[in-house]
Amino acid sequence: MTLPNAMTVVEISRYGGPEVLTPATAPVPRPGDGQILIRIDHAGVNRPDALQRAGNYAPPPDASPLPGLEAAGHVAAVGPNVTRWKEGDAVTALLPGGGYAEYAVTDERQALPVPKGMSLAEAAGLCENYFTVWTNVFMRGGLKEGETFLVHGGSSGIGTTAIQLAALSGARVFATAGTPEKCEVCTRLGAEIAINYRTQDYVEIVKAEGGANLVLDMVGGDYIARNLAALANDGRLVQIAYLQGSRVDIDLMQVMTRRLTFTGSTLRPQSLEAKAEIAAALEAHVWPHLESGAIGPVHDSTFALEEAAKAHARMESGANIGKILLKVA
Repeated sequence: MTLPNAMTVVEISRYGGPEVLTPATAPVPRPGDGQILIRIDHAGVNRPDALQRAGNYAPPPDASPLPGLEAAGHVAAVGPNVTRWKEGDAVTALLPGGGYAEYAVTDERQALPVPKGMSLAEAAGLCENYFTVWTNVFMRGGLKEGETFLVHGGSSGIGTTAIQLAALSGARVFATAGTPEKCEVCTRLGAEIAINYRTQDYVEIVKAEGGANLVLDMVGGDYIARNLAALANDGRLVQIAYLQGSRVDIDLMQVMTRRLTFTGSTLRPQSLEAKAEIAAALEAHVWPHLESGAIGPVHDSTFALEEAAKAHARMESGANIGKILLKVA
């Protein structure tokens, strides 16, 4: 197909709040070796986008400076040595950046087929959440059937994904959320106990149930010490973000005497090979359950690409339940 020379994008005009996200025009990228160019239908909105917008999460040197780490659409062009995809294929993909645009490039190994029966809009919100949860809950966190799992932010995109995958694996799932409505969503998705962190002490509740074998946290700050206290002996704490700060004091004696493991990761800086391994595992172990309808993305709201600032304001308000999307096509 003949590609246009220019496309509509949303760029970060300067570092700051949602208002700095500005529609603009940019050249259409061309796929390099092993890359595909995606004509984007919908793109996902994620917390790392807001960090980048605020100047706290620089993209890799070879990535687009535009925000946007996931999208779904159709393959518009393929670069040299691409073996799996062809023009016209419907894909959902993890992106190194550039998703707030009509076109974006990514390594072909970071793209997955749109699950059968799922729309491009539904598929657009899969990759960032599922890559992150699979990596941290199962590969790094080692969650096993019968274990107790606690996830914070249970009504977020990450939280709704983690609840479903953990419940599917046979774990006991506990989740925290900030309103009765959000707690109800958590239990509907598979959480055995949903804890309203504004009115309940999750540490006491989890300890009364024997402690958590695994905690997935994106809050940081004073939650770290509380998470360690909520763990069972030999428990694992996995950190994926730090909304309340990354610098904390912890009691190493508690870690040592109770044989606790404290680890974490971020997705974007990982190698292409590591992301390809995650994608292959998801396609083998998770995609069949998405196609059967046993699990699925939870959608909050959709904004036009040019309304990305409103989408960020919605995300940062904390009111959303599930995924926020941008409609591009």
